[in-house]
Amino acid sequence: MDGHTSLSTPALSGAARALGYAGLLPQIICLGLVLIGHEWRYSALAGGFAYAAAIFSFLGGVWWGQAVQSAKDGQPATTGAYLLAVMPSLLAVALFLPWTFGWEWPGPALFYLGTLIALSPFVDRALGFAAPDFLRLRWHLSLGLGGLTIVLGFTAGSII
Repeated sequence: MDGHTSLSTPALSGAARALGYAGLLPQIICLGLVLIGHEWRYSALAGGFAYAAAIFSFLGGVWWGQAVQSAKDGQPATTGAYLLAVMPSLLAVALFLPWTFGWEWPGPALFYLGTLIALSPFVDRALGFAAPDFLRLRWHLSLGLGGLTIVLGFTAGSII
């Protein structure tokens, strides 16, 4: 094997995969603190939301970078690609607003944010910029982080 995927794009290194999976650890720790009833339960819920929101926003940055790179390669990105790239940050802030107003939080926000993260690889597929090896890892990580965030939301209580 020459280290390339079937589309002649570089394969992800073992370090990239390991670091990607290590990115699930903060959410696992937050969930653990909540499940054992630690005194930092509420802080763990807030930390879990903040981490998931940061990662979701990061995904938008990845999509933006892929769109810019595709334009360099002679395949201009559509305005829609850039619009999709800014949506994760805007949605994450919108999901944070109920907490700032003292409304029902963090359960519903965690549930919705987890669902958006879990479904985010569909955006990668629709944009068509991601290499197969990267997309496979994205599915694993998105389902992992999305699922953990949804479970964290259920532990927080009421889901709208």
